[in-house]
Amino acid sequence: MVKQPLMRRVVLSLLPILAFAILNFGWKVLLNVLISNAVCFTTEWVFERYKKKKPTESIFVTGTILGLILPPSIPFWIIVVAAFFGTFFAKEVFGGFGRNVFNPAMVGRAFVFVSFPSFMTASWNLGVFPNGWRFWLSPQLMSGATPLRAAKLGMPVAVQDYFKIFWGDIPGSAGETAKWLIIIAAVYLVLTKTASFKIIVSTFGGAVLLAWFFQVLGVSPIGTLQSLISGGLLFATVFMATDPVSAPRTERAKWIYGLLIGSLTIILRTFSAFVESAMFAILIANMFAPLLDLLSQKKVVAK
Repeated sequence: MVKQPLMRRVVLSLLPILAFAILNFGWKVLLNVLISNAVCFTTEWVFERYKKKKPTESIFVTGTILGLILPPSIPFWIIVVAAFFGTFFAKEVFGGFGRNVFNPAMVGRAFVFVSFPSFMTASWNLGVFPNGWRFWLSPQLMSGATPLRAAKLGMPVAVQDYFKIFWGDIPGSAGETAKWLIIIAAVYLVLTKTASFKIIVSTFGGAVLLAWFFQVLGVSPIGTLQSLISGGLLFATVFMATDPVSAPRTERAKWIYGLLIGSLTIILRTFSAFVESAMFAILIANMFAPLLDLLSQKKVVAK
C-alpha cells in the first residue's frame, strides 16, 4: 500500500459526515461505504498487482466518497457496479493513480445514475437524526421531489426549510445533506493545504453569479441561496472538484476551472432534465483541465 498523507486527511474530513449520515439514515449507510471501499480496493489491487505495483491510499477516498453520494436505500449490487466501473474505467484504464482524467467516484455515480435512474431518484429516505443508530435504514420514506427539484418546479421555500437544508434534515444522498459539516470539512482541507481554496471559491462564485442572473431574468425559479446549499453542489465542490489528480495544476487554471464547474452546474440544473447536475459539470470540466493548464502557462515551448 502506497501511503498518502494528503488522502488520509480527506478521509478524516469525511468521517464526521459519515457519522451524521448514520445517525440520520441508519447503519446501512456504513455498510454502503464499506462495500464501496472493498470493491474499489479489490479492483485496484488486482490491476496494480498485474503491473507489479501497489494500490494507493487514494482508493479509500474514492470508496468513501462514492458510498456517501449514493441514496441510503440503494441496492448493494448497484454500489458494486458503481465502484467497479468508476475504479476500472476512470482510473485503471488510464494507468492508475496520477494518470486518470476523470474523478473515479463521480464517474461511478454518473454511470449508475443514467443506467438505473429508478433506483437513484424514485424514492428517498427521510432523516431521523439523531435516532438513526436504532435502525438499519430510516423507516420514513417519501416518493417524489427533493428540495432542489421542488424548487425547480416552482414550489415555495419557507425560512425554516433553509435551516433544515443547512442542518441536513432533508431527503437526499447519504453524505450530501449536512451542509454545515461539509463547510467545516472544507475549512479543514483548505487550512491543511489539502484542497485548493481557489477551486472552491471560484466554483461557488460562478454558481452564485449565474444563479442570481437567471433568477433576475426569470429563467429559473430556484433562488440563489437555495442553488448553493441544495443538492450535491457543496459536497461535490469540496471533495471532488478539488481532486488533485483530475483538477488543473496551475494556479490560474484553477480559477477558470472552478468558474466552469459552477457555471455549468447552474446551466444544466436550469435547462436540462438533471437537477443534480454538479456531477456532469465536474466531468465536463475534468476534460478541459489539461487544456486549461496548457493555456495558463506563461510560456509554451514549441518543439
